[in-house]
Amino acid sequence: MALRSLQSSSIISLSLIFIISISSSMAETDSSVSAPLEAAVHIVYTERPQHEELEIYHLRTLSSVLGSEEAAKGALLYTYKHAACGFSAKLTPEQVEEISKQPGVLQVTESRTYKLHESSPAINLHHF
Repeated sequence: MALRSLQSSSIISLSLIFIISISSSMAETDSSVSAPLEAAVHIVYTERPQHEELEIYHLRTLSSVLGSEEAAKGALLYTYKHAACGFSAKLTPEQVEEISKQPGVLQVTESRTYKLHESSPAINLHHF
């Protein structure tokens, strides 16, 4: 009797584990299909405005794509003022396409981080 009860409980446990694993894999599949494309950091190079403060110009340009100044302030990460004129912001692919068409926008590129390659193995210069 105890053996039969143990077998029944094992079968129920295995069945529950199976159902939970199928449910979680289906949820992952559904969320990946319906999830919108994520925003990535992009650098937007612009013309230098003549009669407007740089950050205000950048917020106005970004607002025209994102729909509001509040959304633009939330997406704006940095304003470039010296070597180049532009800003970095989190943008979706659709937003990148739209902002590229805005007057004064010269180029939009995805921000990338590059790592220097380390040579291996280390060279001991004392032996030369």
